[in-house]
Amino acid sequence: MTGSTALNQTRRASELGVLAGGERIDVIVIGGGITGAGIALDAATRGLSVALVEKHDLAFGTSRWSSKLVHGGLRYLATGNVGIARRSAAERGILMTRNAPHLVKAMPQLVPLLPSMNPASRALVRFGFAAGDGLRKLAGTPASVLPRSRRIDAQRAVELAPTVRRDGLDGAYLAYDGQLIDDARLVTAVARTAAQHGARILTRVGASNATGTSVRLTDQLTGDSFDVTARAVINASGVWAGEVEPSIKLRPSRGTHLVFDASTLGNPAAALTIPIPGEINRFVFAMPEQLGRVYLGLTDEDAPGPIPDVPQPTSEEIAFLLDTVNTALAVKLSRSDVIGAYAGLRPLIDAGAGRTADVSREHAVVESPSGVISVIGGKLTEYRYMAEDVLDRATELRGLAASACRTRNLPLVGAPANPVATLRSPSELPGSLVARFGAEAPNVIASASCDRPTEPVADGIDVIRAEFEYAVTHEGALTVDDIVDRRTRIGLVESDRERVWPAAEEFVTSARW
Repeated sequence: MTGSTALNQTRRASELGVLAGGERIDVIVIGGGITGAGIALDAATRGLSVALVEKHDLAFGTSRWSSKLVHGGLRYLATGNVGIARRSAAERGILMTRNAPHLVKAMPQLVPLLPSMNPASRALVRFGFAAGDGLRKLAGTPASVLPRSRRIDAQRAVELAPTVRRDGLDGAYLAYDGQLIDDARLVTAVARTAAQHGARILTRVGASNATGTSVRLTDQLTGDSFDVTARAVINASGVWAGEVEPSIKLRPSRGTHLVFDASTLGNPAAALTIPIPGEINRFVFAMPEQLGRVYLGLTDEDAPGPIPDVPQPTSEEIAFLLDTVNTALAVKLSRSDVIGAYAGLRPLIDAGAGRTADVSREHAVVESPSGVISVIGGKLTEYRYMAEDVLDRATELRGLAASACRTRNLPLVGAPANPVATLRSPSELPGSLVARFGAEAPNVIASASCDRPTEPVADGIDVIRAEFEYAVTHEGALTVDDIVDRRTRIGLVESDRERVWPAAEEFVTSARW
């Protein structure tokens, strides 16, 4: 079955009404991050009736705070976890060649060979990159999609990363990994593809009193509550999993990124990759991103206590990231260069003592005494595999009449092979629009009813007014924050957020009845 991909207020109201009317469905998914969206898509394409409910917005939690990388699993190979390394490489290849080639591109990673890097460390990096090439081949990802690693000379290293330290620079190692144009855009694409196949995607709907066959839903916009019955209730709420099912115990860790204007680092074309002093297999990345920015990350710190809706970077983490990146730069970055920052919480399985950096990134599917099926742990790259695992388990436990998993070869909305793709030369469209929407980019402009649809929402920002409108009419945005913080990433820089707020408010207001 193929239907409309459009998520909006009208569809939300209609589908909420059907659920409130007492219709029993096969699967309820709690959580609108990448894992929940992936489960909804998997269930819908297996022929199951499914509703996803999210208390806030799509990609509201951890799924919008990542490094925007689709990792090939190299780090896990280095720690001896061959299984997750192989799966990560396989899932990266699936995303880059089949599911979302429009959203995931090859990102060059440059490790500068500076005097501070001893021969043993250099050998370790080179061996690791060679192993990464092996993983890529094992996964069947062609070198035309993800090029082989190699050594480059100092001149080429400076061309790719203009602010790299030049004194003693002995060239660099260059490898490639997958990079998302944006993690929240991936979540939205997966959710809309699920809707295309019949899933109900309902944001601003809270879930409580969950059991194995029922859950109480509350419309956060009206306060209305009602009970829904289902053959399986799946908890995919990430770091909030314990709030849905109290028997779940997690150990969240905080990952922080800093945001810079790309010109501050010379508009790099590669991600500067700097070994963390004293660590064997951890790096800090300065990654070129959309909207003319560079993101610098990543920390890995214990984050005990209550789970905040929006985690905040600490002063110590900011200092750590600046100190580490400055070991490899010819310029000295300071706090005054930071134009934004964000932090996210990883939903790690509680394995007891030890550093969070050493805690496994494996996922687990568990059935609680209440009957709720929860998926915990895991990583963004493996969201599709995790969803398949959860649905296989739910089908077995609940006797669901589900067909086999289809998502391995399923193109998401925006991929050229998806039925909603529009054939039109990309040269006729803004490059930034194509980067964010892929083959769907022509639809964004064609469906616009606003004035000046191709005009930027603010000077110097390569997001056009039609994108703001599309966020409301097709991507489920209900508030200004949804538009500026998740459908686009303008909101990471407060001054930019203020400049585009009136335009976003215009589209949110016009959509209300």
